[in-house]
Amino acid sequence: MRILAFSDLHLDTARAAELVEAGNSADLVIGAGDFCNMREGLDLAMDMLGEIRRPTVLVPGNAESADELRAAVPEGFAVLHGQGMTISGLKLFGLGYGVPKTPFGDWSCDLDEETAAEMLKECKAADIMILHSPPKGVADATSSGLSVGSVAIRDAIRRIQPRLAVCGHIHDSWGETGQIGETPVINLGPVPNWFEMAL
Repeated sequence: MRILAFSDLHLDTARAAELVEAGNSADLVIGAGDFCNMREGLDLAMDMLGEIRRPTVLVPGNAESADELRAAVPEGFAVLHGQGMTISGLKLFGLGYGVPKTPFGDWSCDLDEETAAEMLKECKAADIMILHSPPKGVADATSSGLSVGSVAIRDAIRRIQPRLAVCGHIHDSWGETGQIGETPVINLGPVPNWFEMAL
């Protein structure tokens, strides 16, 4: 299966056009959150991505809530937040939002570590974990070098050992990769990231 994954579109028109063009040659498209800005413009963001005609799975970032995203997605798009689904035999599990809580204020959709850990308990097995926030210590460094990822997410990846874990959220770490056990972890950013996965 040929998979295209991205994160943190933030209403970037040019990036959206690139993702749509690339996405229509994928078997599966994954979006790891932050499609709009500060809870504004989500409908526009979904319009930008609406020409993708392939199976598409999204998780909410901290810039949009799960309910807002479910209400805005085009027909045929799926939203995961503390849930899993299977596509063509591939097990996916998604968890969105900022984890741990961000300093951004009331507009930001965040989870504390305890709540995230409870939601991640729902995942018993997965081929791909789709996360908005990175795991603690992997692809999670700010420009000042501060590690701001999630302990709960790190622990869940270590427990589940998916074949792939993708995330976004920390812009300074876009394109960074790492490993937790046997699982490769990639902070995606708003560009086409390609993965090949045998079914």
